[in-house]
Amino acid sequence: MLPMSWRSSGAASPGWNSRLQHLPGASLLQTTQWGQLKSEFGWQALRHESGAGMAQVLFRHTPIGRLAYVPLGPVCRSPSRLPVMIEELHRLCRSRGAFALKLEPNFRHNDPAVVLLRSLGFRPAFQSVQPRSTAVVDISAGEEEALARMKPKTRYNIRLAERRGVQVRQGTADDLETFARLMEETSRRDGFGVHPPRYYRRAYELFAPEGMARLFVAEYRSEPLAAVMVFAFAGVAHYLYGASSDRHRNLMPNYALQWHALRWARECGCHHYDLWGVPDEVGQNPAAYLDVEVPTGEGLWGVWRFKRGFGVEVVRRAGAWDYVYDRLAYRAYWLAYRLRRRSSG
Repeated sequence: MLPMSWRSSGAASPGWNSRLQHLPGASLLQTTQWGQLKSEFGWQALRHESGAGMAQVLFRHTPIGRLAYVPLGPVCRSPSRLPVMIEELHRLCRSRGAFALKLEPNFRHNDPAVVLLRSLGFRPAFQSVQPRSTAVVDISAGEEEALARMKPKTRYNIRLAERRGVQVRQGTADDLETFARLMEETSRRDGFGVHPPRYYRRAYELFAPEGMARLFVAEYRSEPLAAVMVFAFAGVAHYLYGASSDRHRNLMPNYALQWHALRWARECGCHHYDLWGVPDEVGQNPAAYLDVEVPTGEGLWGVWRFKRGFGVEVVRRAGAWDYVYDRLAYRAYWLAYRLRRRSSG
């Protein structure tokens, strides 16, 4: 039996999101919709609320045992409540037979809570799930201010796309097949992993009806060139998924898409727009990469060159932290991870 304060992803949690959004550090990845999405793709989501705060924990079965994971959480009512919340998480994880608990908290790398995590027995994880460093656009002052902060080349490319006839429209469920096709094309071209098409469909079905997501499609002469799926919660919009065709890249459809997504984020009350993921080297030393040539290798460097033009602040989070319940199983998990990395690299 679960403690009464814990609810499974399938159980009703009336008002969870509305209460969550008022807590400091509330994240899209702690919403009920995110838990439902992950529960349909290999995880089990459990939600907890107490005087200390709120936490959505994802459990996954591995060949070694059960792993517990809290994405961009827990969300505490105050920093002083973190030890209480951690104890509550430990009770759940032990009752579910987890060999380790992974946290990726939604606070910055220099937050005093990082020292507290270490004192509570957590160690820096060898594996992360979410990008540690990201690029955030401040959109609180309005569109003109956001444009003024952009690099001149970015502003030019936004206007170039418009002049050359790129049209951006809000997508519907009928566009999800096109979106999935563009994602697969992007994966082949840029070497990024992607989810199966049904993942993006379920994300849209869960978030869009609640006003928490929009799909935007950029077209040229009715031909889809690029698309993005953008999410919003607690005053922050997140650019999580984007894709583009190999055709007509000179028309700069991606710039037009981001501008439309930024404007939508403003309209739905967001004050920041998170472009979601840049190389961690940038997070460690932003000044060294904002206005200089950057490596042309694979991975996130190409997207960093694109994202930095939007007048971003680089944010580096605390990263992933593990608490180990079963040392033998955890070491086996580490060895399996290293073997996978070696075979894929």
